[in-house]
Amino acid sequence: MERIGITPRLEDGDLSAVLGIAQEAEARGYHSIWVGEAWGREVFTCLTALALGTRRLHLASGIVNVFSRTPALVAMASATLDEVSGGRFILGLGASGQIVVEQWHGVPYQHPLQRTREYIEIVRLALSGQRVNYQGHFFRLQNFRLAFTPRRANLPIFVAAMGPQNLRLTGELADGCIPFLPSRSRFREVYLRPLEEGARAKGRSLKDIEIAPYIITAVSGDGASARALARAHVAYYIGGMGVYYNNLVRRYGYVEEAEAIRRAWQERNRERAASLVSDAMLDDLAIAGTPSQCRERLEAYKEAGVTLPILAFAHGSSREMVREALAALAPKA
Repeated sequence: MERIGITPRLEDGDLSAVLGIAQEAEARGYHSIWVGEAWGREVFTCLTALALGTRRLHLASGIVNVFSRTPALVAMASATLDEVSGGRFILGLGASGQIVVEQWHGVPYQHPLQRTREYIEIVRLALSGQRVNYQGHFFRLQNFRLAFTPRRANLPIFVAAMGPQNLRLTGELADGCIPFLPSRSRFREVYLRPLEEGARAKGRSLKDIEIAPYIITAVSGDGASARALARAHVAYYIGGMGVYYNNLVRRYGYVEEAEAIRRAWQERNRERAASLVSDAMLDDLAIAGTPSQCRERLEAYKEAGVTLPILAFAHGSSREMVREALAALAPKA
């Protein structure tokens, strides 16, 4: 069966609604549900609730940031959740963003690449059952061993990576990569090439790494309304989320569009910003439209090198639209 994941917005309704989505996804054969963490609900508690309400669905953190917890605590939480879920947990790590880290968690946002490297190395060492003796730039640990035997020493670790250096690091050390707002047409050049460079540096290959991008998704029999939702979501990231995503789509070649969307957003003209996301741009960055159109877009991402697409339902998607997407894009046997 093909593997497809989903990531619902925790802010949309209560946890019982998210559990209902998870159970429907499981019934339709989806591979995994990915739960994020910003300044709302805490990710390990949410995933534990989902673990107790499902049987087969993999449960992934998408993502745990590498600043607000120690790597030892992340290893403890990961091993515990993997035990509770019967070996279904995937640890997704990432740097998050400077504003969240410094203004919400109150810690300096420094050297995210090195910190991510040390996190991965320490978590792997802790899950191996060995004593954790580690001397890094940020963390110096000695003499402790996890006080119970983890269900899996090789619990999968994915990294949210989009920049070239982070992608190379992911290629070196991680089991999977989680980009966001990926360009289908530039996927190999922007993502797969640096991942492969990192993998080769450690004697690995691209086949050792799961490619699991979050893809903005909106599905409806009314294709125009679905595309309008996805357009607004894409514009929000390009125009309203600082400079990172704006620079990212410029790297894809959308220089004039990125500037125009940013300018419209700064002028508080959200409708114009969304309208500036052209059809070609939308189809390159998202899965949006009628069920048949969206299945075609999903297949195109897989042909570009995606091995585990994660459907990120567009902001404003109704529960009915989410259910329509789950039905339309359900994994094939």
